[in-house]
Amino acid sequence: MSTPERGEKRGIRRLLVDTTPLRVSPAFARLWIGNSISQIGSQMTIIAVGLHIYNLTGSTLAVSLVALWALGPMVLAGFVGGALSDIFDRRKVALVTSIIAWLSIGTMTAIAFLGVSATWPYYALAALNAASATIMGTARGAIYPRLLSPQLLPAAAALNGITMGTAITVGPALAGVLVAIVGVPWTFLVDVVLFTAGFFGILGLPQIRPTREPGAEAQHPLRAALSSAGESLRFLRHAPNVRATFIWDIIAMTFGQPRVVFPAAGALVLGGGAVTVGALTAAFAIGSLLSSLFSGPLGAVRRQGRAVTLAIASYGVATLAFGLVLLVTGLFAGIPAFSPLPTDSGLAEVAPVLPAIVLGCIALAWAGASDNVSSVFRTTILQSAAPDHVIGRMQGIFYVVVAGGPRVGDLIAGVAATALAIWAPALLGGLVIVGVMLILLRTARSFQQYDGRNPQP
Repeated sequence: MSTPERGEKRGIRRLLVDTTPLRVSPAFARLWIGNSISQIGSQMTIIAVGLHIYNLTGSTLAVSLVALWALGPMVLAGFVGGALSDIFDRRKVALVTSIIAWLSIGTMTAIAFLGVSATWPYYALAALNAASATIMGTARGAIYPRLLSPQLLPAAAALNGITMGTAITVGPALAGVLVAIVGVPWTFLVDVVLFTAGFFGILGLPQIRPTREPGAEAQHPLRAALSSAGESLRFLRHAPNVRATFIWDIIAMTFGQPRVVFPAAGALVLGGGAVTVGALTAAFAIGSLLSSLFSGPLGAVRRQGRAVTLAIASYGVATLAFGLVLLVTGLFAGIPAFSPLPTDSGLAEVAPVLPAIVLGCIALAWAGASDNVSSVFRTTILQSAAPDHVIGRMQGIFYVVVAGGPRVGDLIAGVAATALAIWAPALLGGLVIVGVMLILLRTARSFQQYDGRNPQP
């Protein structure tokens, strides 16, 4: 092979995700592989539960209650899981909550096979599964910095982005096929089988006890857990960079969540109905997955705070672009610019507008890629800058932000679309995000100068 050809291959290889964490840490590799397999099953169950509830009730509202039931336990579990991860052996915390999550899925499978038609057991088991999965994820996030050097944390975050991007893309599609072919109970059973892969990753971990805060006296675990919330707030008060990762994400998720308008967009503006809704949803996940696959250069970025800000600004531009697609397409279709969504529109399809659908998918893929880049650096800052004695609680707050922010964003988007127009949540929200990030680029100088090689909380 000629030298230019070898150089070209090296150049392409540098663009691809850095797999060094998988090579240097067998424990991380086992944890990542197990989580990657089990997450596909988890995404399958999310779809299967919704389909099963709809089959039992015929109500879209009843389906939405699955997420509502899970929200409170997830938020509580974020705080509890953080405290547990900073008190007990993190391997045991992950293992115990994995068992609880597995049992909840197994019980759901059993009652589905038995033909239980009451909805409350499914709501309760889905909430238990979500809460235990949140604690398990919090413990896992606190484990990574103990398995890898700080320089490898961006690559680890990108690898985890591949896990989620693949799961969100493959899991729902596989669930739809399996529910149609073999039914809901067998689809649940597939998740039970896939979830066992997560045990192998956790069982192969060494004992990982949290370090004690310097100068702190040993406390009874219950007393330590009760005081953990106050300690978390005290730490965040003096940790501007860690605090910024939460605030920046809340801004993006609060004002940049146009997914609630996807059904109306597919019915009234873009056309194509449910097929278009599926394409728009998949586009975001595909963008996230592709940005992880080609995340090689991210490991060389030192100004990680600035990278977070620019990535969220890019997310805002992409969201704005999606809003413009809806606005322009609607105007060409004769829909007034300010036309609030009718409350009884249903999914009466208009003819698909293929160019607009393609442009909308491109904008959402761009948004997914930008969001994932932001997530890589926010996760890296959190895991490298937060001291070990509080990292569990910081991971817990991270999960609370991730769980709560998009749901607040859904509410704001729904109100804006209903009061103004279908394009309003994306276009106006994107403008807000871009404007705020541009201001923060000039005013939040400490965060913009954050150096990944010298992490400071």
